[in-house]
Amino acid sequence: MNAQQALDYRQVTLPILTREHEITRKMLEAIPADKCTYRQDEICKSAFDLAWHIAATDNMFLDAVASGQFNLDRNKRPESVKTPADILNWYSESWKQTFDRVAQLSGDDLAKIVDFRGLLKQPAVLFLELGLRHTVHHRGQLTMYLRPMGAKIPSIYGESYDATQARLAAQQQSTTA
Repeated sequence: MNAQQALDYRQVTLPILTREHEITRKMLEAIPADKCTYRQDEICKSAFDLAWHIAATDNMFLDAVASGQFNLDRNKRPESVKTPADILNWYSESWKQTFDRVAQLSGDDLAKIVDFRGLLKQPAVLFLELGLRHTVHHRGQLTMYLRPMGAKIPSIYGESYDATQARLAAQQQSTTA
């Protein structure tokens, strides 16, 4: 991949990442604070740990593109992050800063080969897509946690059942008012 191809790929990918970031935020917002220890099975992560994994690795992939290397220490949760709301705040702030760094990279920086844990070597910019796939995968897992936790599922790529029910109730209320 040459520098211009890397710039073109970034131009197409960044708006997608921005939309997906908002979906991830909605998912993190949906986690009930009093149920964040929920896990579907003893071998599964708790909802809180899964939420942290989503937030931290989404940012880690962006940071790998921005810095040209993977820093697994980015996955360590700060002591100050104790609630789902803390995860959401950390994610929003960290993601925006890292996203802005990626948006300013040169084509040469984006085309630089980056090594992902000795498993995959590819141009840095292509890790935007891998990071996105990783996030979408784990968001899917999180949706399967939310309903048993008593939470409402936010709309993701279309209206969710819960959003549909809320809309219908609002329409019914406005016609009877």
